[in-house]
Amino acid sequence: SLIDAGWSSPVARWAHNPKVAGSNPAPATSQSEVAQLRDLFCCYLALAGRSSRLPSRDKMQSMSVGTTDLETPVLLLAMPQVLDPFFHKAVVLLVHHNEEGSVGFIVNRPTELPIEDILDGMEIRWHGGKNATAFFGGPVQSQMGTLLFRDRGSKDDPLDSVTTTEVQPGIRIGQQLEDLDRLAQNPPEHFRLLLGYAGWGAGQLMDEIVRNDWLTAPVSEDLLFAEDPDSVWESALRSVGLDPASLPSWTLPDDEETTN
Repeated sequence: SLIDAGWSSPVARWAHNPKVAGSNPAPATSQSEVAQLRDLFCCYLALAGRSSRLPSRDKMQSMSVGTTDLETPVLLLAMPQVLDPFFHKAVVLLVHHNEEGSVGFIVNRPTELPIEDILDGMEIRWHGGKNATAFFGGPVQSQMGTLLFRDRGSKDDPLDSVTTTEVQPGIRIGQQLEDLDRLAQNPPEHFRLLLGYAGWGAGQLMDEIVRNDWLTAPVSEDLLFAEDPDSVWESALRSVGLDPASLPSWTLPDDEETTN
């Protein structure tokens, strides 16, 4: 099943909190939580290094469900009425969709987890920016790490390998320890470390689209790697001709209501 029973990692707990989304800062990261996530992430990558779990590019191409076609890759834009804190105003890169289910990654949810701290103790040294943080990719298997990056356009680039999957020309994803090591040594300008993913069971995503919970938009590098993640949702809406101000206003419940 593409829908995981769920494991309450620090990132997953933060995602339940509305403050993780948008312009509100995520809760502070304790050293013990960073260590816990780092260990789990390390274990996952060790397993992923033995066999790639990402679908091939061929499997990312268009597939149909019933009478409705949904081609991947594509961006899913959560409509304002989606109040689930995981997906409120989320922008999801959908990479796999067929009659059995769908898989994607939220691309506009930064955490306060420094990439450098996550890699510490994994014998991988981070040579990128000190302020670079991981992103929350979704509520399923939030200990799982996925690399999303823009390749350097060189045929000799070691990152252009069988262990990464080209989502669309120039944009690749991977889950291998070797690729993480190479990227950490010389990170490309456009790079995301995504923790977890978003998954839908058979027919679930199409039901949500028919219910007008999601709008689709073309994949744009500017949206995937925006310097200001808070602006991505509104920018994505404008990219398909919608003024965010014209949409009905829905707000998340306050913290007290959320925790009850």
